[in-house]
Amino acid sequence: MRKSYYIALLRGINIGPHKRMKMEALRRSLRELGFEDVKTYIQSGNVVFKAPAADNTPLANKIEKKLLSAFGFPVPVIVRTPAELHQVLRNNSFLKEAGVDTSKLHVTFLSGLPEKTVLKSLNTIAAGADRFNCGGKEIYLHCPNGYGETKLSNSALEKALSVQATTRNWKTVTKLYEMTRE
Repeated sequence: MRKSYYIALLRGINIGPHKRMKMEALRRSLRELGFEDVKTYIQSGNVVFKAPAADNTPLANKIEKKLLSAFGFPVPVIVRTPAELHQVLRNNSFLKEAGVDTSKLHVTFLSGLPEKTVLKSLNTIAAGADRFNCGGKEIYLHCPNGYGETKLSNSALEKALSVQATTRNWKTVTKLYEMTRE
C-alpha cells in the first residue's frame, strides 16, 4: 500500500504546566498507529509522518483518539498534506508586500472550511494593527507587535468561525514543509 507524508498540527500542548507531552512519547504513539518516519519539530505539537493515503479528517480523528488514550487529555489535531502546505506557502499575500518581516507572519490552520457568511464576523474583531487574509482552510496573519499580543487568537477565530484552529509562525510552516521533502 502506498504511503504518503502528512503533517499533524496539535493544538494547545506544552504551553504552561498543563497538557504536557514529551515528543518521544508522541512519536511512539503515532508509530503505534502504524505511521512511519515519524518526526517532530520543536515541542509545540508539530508532527510529520507517513501513512497510507487517506482523507485528512479520519487521520486527525484517529490521532486524537490515540492521544486521549495515551496521555489522558483531549488534543485537537489538524492534518494537512505536503501539497496543501505548499499551497499555504505560495498563497500568503503578505509576502508580496515590500519589506515584510516574515517573523511577524503566522498561519492559523482551520479544521474545516468556514461558511462564507461567518467569515464576515472576523471583521468585528478589534485587531488593532494586526491584519488577516482568509484563504480556504487557513487564515494568514500579519502581527507587527507579535502573535502574543494579537486579538486574532485561536480562541477568537474558533468562536467567530465555529471550527477548530491552531496557529504556527511562518518559520515553522516552512520547516514542516521542508521536512516532508527530506
